[in-house]
Amino acid sequence: SILFAQTISDTSKHLSFKSVPLDGTLDQYVLKMKRNGFTHVSTSDGVAMLQGDFAGYKDCYLGVSTLKQKDLVHKIIVIFPSRETWSTLSGNYFNLKEMLTEKYGEPSEVVEKFDRQSEPRDDQSKMYEVKFDRCKYYSIWKTDKGQIQLSIDHNNVTSCFVNLLYIDKINSATIKKQAIDDL
Repeated sequence: SILFAQTISDTSKHLSFKSVPLDGTLDQYVLKMKRNGFTHVSTSDGVAMLQGDFAGYKDCYLGVSTLKQKDLVHKIIVIFPSRETWSTLSGNYFNLKEMLTEKYGEPSEVVEKFDRQSEPRDDQSKMYEVKFDRCKYYSIWKTDKGQIQLSIDHNNVTSCFVNLLYIDKINSATIKKQAIDDL
């Protein structure tokens, strides 16, 4: 039965996360993530938060999103642990970028710069720029099943981290159609 499950995910028309296609209801998906070793933290407003290890990083947060009116999983965000220095933060980003490139090929779009005339010189200055939203570091992979976005992000000035977003093409289109039908 393990071999059978593997074949299903490979032939799925949906983008996969940890070999699980981004599809089905939130409860079904949470259950599959729990089987993958994640702990369910909370669910509110069509978003389930889980915690666990991912891609060699301990204590990552996982947000699984649906559209409330339609209980259909279409988006997953992984928030990697907060980092105190630019060297560890950018190190996480480039490490994940390398692994994603190995799996999905070269990214479709890459921006890696600071929004200022001169590049900040030291680690501390770079972290300051991240905290004040003047750091644009992201890579996007567009596949026929959806989109994957890796970026350096921050939560106010309190924490800086790398996040990874998976957006399923089919279910995002279904959700968009539902929204348009509502108009």
